Amino acid sequence: MQVIGAGFGRTGTLSLKRALEDLGFGPTYHMQEAMRRPAHVQRWLDYANTGRVDWGALFADFGSGVDYPVCCVWEQLATHYPDARVVLTLRDPARWWESTNSTIYGFRSAFAPWFQRAVPTAGRFVEMVERLVWDGVFDGRFADRDYAIEIFNQHVHRVQSACPPERLLVFDVADGWDPLCAFLDVPVPDRPFPHLNDGAVTRRVVRTVRWGTRSTPVVAAAALTGLVISRARR
Repeated sequence: MQVIGAGFGRTGTLSLKRALEDLGFGPTYHMQEAMRRPAHVQRWLDYANTGRVDWGALFADFGSGVDYPVCCVWEQLATHYPDARVVLTLRDPARWWESTNSTIYGFRSAFAPWFQRAVPTAGRFVEMVERLVWDGVFDGRFADRDYAIEIFNQHVHRVQSACPPERLLVFDVADGWDPLCAFLDVPVPDRPFPHLNDGAVTRRVVRTVRWGTRSTPVVAAAALTGLVISRARR
């Protein structure tokens, strides 16, 4: 791994993922990658339970990593990959909390309990995020706005204090290519910096998942009732 993202989710991490891949530091690990790989979700759960994981095996196919759960273990990764650079994405703390609260925090309740039982991979994913992020980072108190913002600020201070300055870039994705390319010592691409993961899109995804996993039993029951009535009339 060549680049480690230490910034929390909703600080431009998906944009940074695309930018790193465009610059040749990909594939870039992101929560989306964990979602696509049930075996990875289980490895992260095992780490949450035991504190042990083979980082080399987990990230064997990746050149960089950003977002949760990577930022939860940035120090361990920085030790394991001593030549990797660290990028700390930042955002106004109050706006970060509002964005997180209205988007990815909603995934805690998006998957109905019956769906998590029926689809174990979904249940394990929800448990993994709960253990590592909402309980692990925010002590189960993310909904407490002031507390969550304090955790955010403490994390920023910790990264800036613990990471050697020559290894660290404190980065606002709004600043575009120049600081990132200078830090990584690569040419600036002749195309706009990517700006992805609009909050409105994420909120629609959460609403769709929540509606879908709650309406399916009702729809199935209605269909079954209709089938029974239809046969009874024959």
